[in-house]
Amino acid sequence: MKKTALTHVHKALGAKIIPFAGYDMPVSYTSIKEEHLCVRNGVGVFDVSHMGEFILKGEKALDLILKIGTNDAAVLTDGKAQYTCMTNPDGGIVDDMIVYRKSETEYLVVVNASNIEKDWSWIKENNTFGVEMTDISDSTGLLAIQGPKACEAMQSLTDIQLSEMEFYTHQTGTFAGVENVVVATTGYTGSGGIEIYVPNASMEKVWNAVFEAGKSFDIEPIGLAARDTLRLEKGFCLYGNDINDTTNPLEAGLGWITKLNHDFTASNIIQKVKEEKITRRLVGFKMVERGIPRHDYPIVDAEGNEIGIVTSGTQSPSLGEAIGMGYVKMSHRKTGSEIFIQIRNKQVKAEVCKTPFL
Repeated sequence: MKKTALTHVHKALGAKIIPFAGYDMPVSYTSIKEEHLCVRNGVGVFDVSHMGEFILKGEKALDLILKIGTNDAAVLTDGKAQYTCMTNPDGGIVDDMIVYRKSETEYLVVVNASNIEKDWSWIKENNTFGVEMTDISDSTGLLAIQGPKACEAMQSLTDIQLSEMEFYTHQTGTFAGVENVVVATTGYTGSGGIEIYVPNASMEKVWNAVFEAGKSFDIEPIGLAARDTLRLEKGFCLYGNDINDTTNPLEAGLGWITKLNHDFTASNIIQKVKEEKITRRLVGFKMVERGIPRHDYPIVDAEGNEIGIVTSGTQSPSLGEAIGMGYVKMSHRKTGSEIFIQIRNKQVKAEVCKTPFL
């Protein structure tokens, strides 16, 4: 298993370590609920250095990004970021990712940890533009400092005016005495905050500075388990659960990042799907009866006919009730629709609802 630059720090803090995407990663330090609410109400720090980072550089860098990505990267200006996804020739999702425009000829692309090799090969295969590609994943650390108090807590570490940064923007500057740190107002929790991209050699120094600066804000280290419950409450997709190589962006509710004003891999397939109408849709639901929905549990109708499958589910720490997401037939996609989750041999009532859940 690979280790991040901070794995020894997590172990010293008593974190429960699990293998995840080829890395030893902290899943929790105290309890999921405690860590979750720390981020929702204050500020917490995730070591997500397992994520992949690629630099795409050259006169035709934008052309490559437009070819592989469903969103319209042409609208990006320097310092802006964009959520997008890549589709395979059948219209399935290769991965979802964030694109940061550093300049007209240079972009930072951040991909999921479990897909680094697959994504690199896919982008390389589509690079018919002579774009210079550099994989900086193994030399780059990433801290997600998330929560409503994150920017205030971190302001003493940088001259970048964090509270003035708009959502999905980024700046490069000095952070905790380390130069050329990318500071971005992106994240996977829906609670605000920043993500910082730091050279691995400086990660421990920055980690210590972050916790010193956040001490009066009751900052805490947060594991991957709370990251999952936080993102689910906001209805954010998780690759491998809610989206994968067999799900297309439209049925996954990602039509808002699928712009058919440019040609991308499978744009003709997506156009056809749009015209012919999708047959299933990713929806959010809340449990009406007692039970926790889990990945791959069947979704059935009142007669017990299978109409879909659960992709994500948990007991929401913020709401105190069980929530989930899953694909259902279009006949059951509307808010308020009654569905049942097959939990072992029992059909447990649930109701389709809008996301985000809060």
